[in-house]
Amino acid sequence: MEMLLALGFSPLASLAFVMATGFVADVGSLPLVVSNLVNIVSADFFKISFADYARGTVPVDLVAVLAALGVLYLYYRRVLPEGYPVEKLPRPLEGVRDPVVFRQGFWVLLLLLVGYFVSGPLGVPVSLVAGLGAAWLLLVAARRGRPVGRLFREAPWQVVVFSLGMYLVVFGLKNQGLTAYLGEVLALFKTPLEAALGTAFLSAGLSATMNNMPTVMVVALAIRDSGAHGLVQKP
Repeated sequence: MEMLLALGFSPLASLAFVMATGFVADVGSLPLVVSNLVNIVSADFFKISFADYARGTVPVDLVAVLAALGVLYLYYRRVLPEGYPVEKLPRPLEGVRDPVVFRQGFWVLLLLLVGYFVSGPLGVPVSLVAGLGAAWLLLVAARRGRPVGRLFREAPWQVVVFSLGMYLVVFGLKNQGLTAYLGEVLALFKTPLEAALGTAFLSAGLSATMNNMPTVMVVALAIRDSGAHGLVQKP
């Protein structure tokens, strides 16, 4: 938003870029298990490695990104400027507060990507890989005198508490027979296409009712109770 304001974009043009950034970042990160807590829970529950998850979702992701860009362009094409004066923006390096931490961050990102692919066959959880990368950056930042304690004070710990609460809710629903009932419904879907569409609509309805985090856990348990296997289970 600061860049768009500095370039003198109109409010509608700014909204177009904000919408595009949000949609493409959200959709484009689909093949990465670590892009969303829901992905991590699903992949861990069904024992899907980082590489297998990416291999199965990249084709879908390409279609989704192209569809998002196409719809956004058709809707906002009249307000998009033909060009913009780059010289009005400050030099990118002026936004770097600590060049050492900045460069280390790029190395950590590269090593994380490699680590995610390597960790699957070794049985190492992605949380350990991410934790090691975070610990290294914290160490580098602390040695550089950066205020790392602020990260712990301002971290959204309420999300962790919320997730734990959702786990309790989900297993309470499981004990009351909800997942077994949903498993019977999912067992009606015999082909991969039926399984994909049926599970998608069921998940969408449950997400609109009780949030996506408990939904993905409920549906995962229901899929297991349905007895689905092979290609029917994968969608």
